[in-house]
Amino acid sequence: MAFWHDKALEAMSEAEWESLCDRCGLCCQIRVEDEETGEVALSNAVCNFFDRCAHQCSDYANRQANVPDCARITPQNVRALDWLPATCAYRLVAFGHDLPDWHYLVSGDPGRVHIDGPSMRGALVDEEEADWPD
Repeated sequence: MAFWHDKALEAMSEAEWESLCDRCGLCCQIRVEDEETGEVALSNAVCNFFDRCAHQCSDYANRQANVPDCARITPQNVRALDWLPATCAYRLVAFGHDLPDWHYLVSGDPGRVHIDGPSMRGALVDEEEADWPD
């Protein structure tokens, strides 16, 4: 059986935890919060450290230093991050759901998320090119 079925989040190795990321790009999409209402809107921009070809951070080890407000998703905080998409593998596993068929740990194809999943490939632009929400 797959490790995400057998292990509690906190018992996963760092490599197992990190392997859950499906590289859809949704968590790196920049959100803008209205300071008056607290409402959060998605932009069409992605963090400048996001490699839009590889669909991952270009400097993952230093992401917090590069972007201080970059949200680090951990087994300890994932359940509280309600802004993560419902399709996020971290979130799915944290709440006891299985991974979707398109997830590469299930399908064996890392590119399948961009065909059958919620991929943002081709939809996101650099911050300088963004259409910022009002």
